[in-house]
Amino acid sequence: MEAPRQAPSTGKFELGRFLVSAVSIIAFATPASEGASDSRPLVMDQVVVSETKTHTLFMGADISVGLDRQLYAVNDVSGSSWVIVVNGKARVVSAKSGTIDLKISPSLKLTDLSATLAGLDAKPAYSAKNDPSTRLTKAMANAADVNAGYQASVSQSQASLVQAQNNAQYIANTNNRDAPAIAAAGGFPMVMSPAFGPLNANVMTGIRTTDLDQVTVSAGSEIEMNGGAAASPGYDAMEVTFVASSEHRLNNPYVVTISQLHEKGTKPGLVRKLVFAKALHPIDSNPTTVHFFEEGFPPAFELQSFEVHLYDRGVEIATNVSSKRVELTRDEAFEYVMVEYIGAHKGETLPALPAMGSLPADLPALLAEGKYGATYYVKVSKDGLARGIFLDPGCSEKTGDPYLESAVKNIRFKPGLDKGRPVDGIAPLKLGQLTI
Repeated sequence: MEAPRQAPSTGKFELGRFLVSAVSIIAFATPASEGASDSRPLVMDQVVVSETKTHTLFMGADISVGLDRQLYAVNDVSGSSWVIVVNGKARVVSAKSGTIDLKISPSLKLTDLSATLAGLDAKPAYSAKNDPSTRLTKAMANAADVNAGYQASVSQSQASLVQAQNNAQYIANTNNRDAPAIAAAGGFPMVMSPAFGPLNANVMTGIRTTDLDQVTVSAGSEIEMNGGAAASPGYDAMEVTFVASSEHRLNNPYVVTISQLHEKGTKPGLVRKLVFAKALHPIDSNPTTVHFFEEGFPPAFELQSFEVHLYDRGVEIATNVSSKRVELTRDEAFEYVMVEYIGAHKGETLPALPAMGSLPADLPALLAEGKYGATYYVKVSKDGLARGIFLDPGCSEKTGDPYLESAVKNIRFKPGLDKGRPVDGIAPLKLGQLTI
């Protein structure tokens, strides 16, 4: 099984040059009989030969973490933290402990593994602390506490009003009963209320009931003011949803998103890049829904672009949303590998090596039984094709094993190089170490 490859920066590969179209084969033509008065056009039968697309060439992203003035390739993701290997040991680097130096390099990659991210939906959203509904709920809770105090004041005022009205009625009744004496005396006397002491009837009958209305309005005004405070300054997060599946099981997948955005209040055209990572559960052929939020975006940001990259154990997997994705046949993919390999090793002398191919499905079981564990030697042409498999480095003794001969025919090799020029060579082959 072949792992995705990063195209060396020295290579100058042109996509159009190696995308071989389906071959049209001209079949038969039947001429008109001699002497015929009318001349009929030749009838051409066209047969289209199409090969299965086994590989994907796409623009991926190589991500490295800067630590102690050195760059380390990301090997995995734990939660939302990066995992790198330093001196042979895994090390977790988290953004929670401070700013992380990241290097992201666009890179053409070739793989025979792919996954589908169906229904990808990435849109600006609110963080939990900035969500207007959350802020409004808190504001209403605060208003409820304030209103509880207001309600106590209202209850007290109502009790006072009832008492005052009773006292006023008592005074009025007393005045009516003693009206002749009051008139003779020339005025209203002061009377004693059991609860409030001396009260004047004119004062009590003029008590303002609007005080209660003012208390009620104050409670409502507080909610309104808190409602204003609950208004959010703008989106400050991203909400991402998709359904993931893959015919080849991914045991340690993680997703990396790259957002380019314009921050509110900055100069037009000024773009900022934010990178987030999230570990996922294993992905297989059964569709699995993935939903998560990314926080830490500047309020009211304007999203310019959004990329999603899927990895498994540090190796990027092609998806249906990969940038500049091109489907290739095995031969087209190998031609790409050859061009990149030769371009990256100009002037060098190197032995032939296995490059890509497909191994028999039952090989792991046979290896577990102790079979085919030896090192074999394959004659490799300058075109990277196997010309025979042998038991010795001098290629004098053939294996005589049809299983091995069949297996090696499905493997393509990087040819030997003599000062950068492809030549015939011999490649050592240990089947148990192949991951192609």
